[in-house]
Amino acid sequence: MDTYQIIQEDQIEALLEEGKKATKEEVLEIIEKARDCYGLSLEEAAILLQTEDDDILANLFDAARYIKDKIYGNRIVIFAPLYTSNECTNNCLYCGFRVANKQLHRRTLNVEEIVHEAQAIEKQGHKRVLMVCGEDPRKTHINHIVDAVKAVYQGADIRRINVNAAPMPVEDFKKLKEAGIGTFQIFQETYHRETYKKMHPSGSKSDYDYRLTAIERALEAGIDDFGIGVLLGLYDYRFDVLATLMHAQYMDERYSVGPHTISIPRLRPALDAALSETPYPVSDKDFKKIVAVYRLTVPYTGIILSTRERAELRDELLNLGVSQISAGSKTNPGGYEEDDREATQFETSDERSLDEMLQVVCEQGHLPSFCTACYRANRTGAAFMELAKDAHIHEFCQPNAILTFKENLVHFGSEETKAKGEKMIAQELEKIEDEKVKKETQERLKRIEKGERDLYF
Repeated sequence: MDTYQIIQEDQIEALLEEGKKATKEEVLEIIEKARDCYGLSLEEAAILLQTEDDDILANLFDAARYIKDKIYGNRIVIFAPLYTSNECTNNCLYCGFRVANKQLHRRTLNVEEIVHEAQAIEKQGHKRVLMVCGEDPRKTHINHIVDAVKAVYQGADIRRINVNAAPMPVEDFKKLKEAGIGTFQIFQETYHRETYKKMHPSGSKSDYDYRLTAIERALEAGIDDFGIGVLLGLYDYRFDVLATLMHAQYMDERYSVGPHTISIPRLRPALDAALSETPYPVSDKDFKKIVAVYRLTVPYTGIILSTRERAELRDELLNLGVSQISAGSKTNPGGYEEDDREATQFETSDERSLDEMLQVVCEQGHLPSFCTACYRANRTGAAFMELAKDAHIHEFCQPNAILTFKENLVHFGSEETKAKGEKMIAQELEKIEDEKVKKETQERLKRIEKGERDLYF
């Protein structure tokens, strides 16, 4: 395949330049059109990315809230990362794991240690993890990853494992598929070739095209859910966001499957990183705009927010289109049992526990969800896309979110969280329009109170 057909830099630059010419009335018309929840074109997204007017941004943010609630309801999916290794052969200038970093405490967990980490995450109340694997093929080769995935499923009550790993050939992706992973996640970091080359001077990650086409090999192997994203701050965010959307559009048109998730990490300080400052700083105002533009343009896609961001901003972004958040996170291998700050990939900002986050989510009127049902009911890939694009996915998500949150409260919630959670569940039950589903949900809630687990539609 011609990778130059996937990301066309000249077209992106032209769209952004043309986007500057839009009138206020034209921008407001685009925002109003987006409320139909069918997404926007690249041309329209480029116009929104050029918007700086506070009144227009207020309209943009309001539309993002509306669309997120229409597609996903008010639920927020919660997960935790599980780092298996910080050993790496790449020299990415922005990363604490880079091979040239001599200060980092290096460690690769064996399978038994990975299971212990998963059990520690489970004790917080989590049911889904993102397994983040290092990029040293001698340490975290495909067999190591597959063995870890299988062992966690067997040794902990973790019900969905998504994997963030280096690009690999189709044969290795098939092994990941057979191990039962959920989403395969890979970030291009920046789609701007010149900047990419500068930021990745050595190691296998320096191959822009092999990384860009990784998700196509994953699809060929049968993995039908994928997550993409860029590291905001490496290059002009307008270019990289529009390039991410171009990549999403390409995948949707060619394979009928757009990204299951788009992540929005912003560059953070890291131990002995080669970058002393952010090349293209992204303000909080611009960050909020990015979230909203993603939500309007690809309404079917989950937007993931990590603990890189400070607590106050994370809380605000819950109302602007974010649908998945990490909580209680550690970004070093073994961090849930022994938090070694000199082994982390980057600094986190939100140090609140999962229990604390659940209270915040409820206080803001959102429903916490630990649901993994779609993965096990084969509502993935094109099947998920069809439901999400038609705004029907919430018909499954709403009762499943209620059931998984109830299970968390019964087994892990503090008294304060239980009080707020039970109130939220009572409110959310009333929103279920199908009386048969509502009645069955109520029956299953009683079964969970008696000790049953893992009930879902």
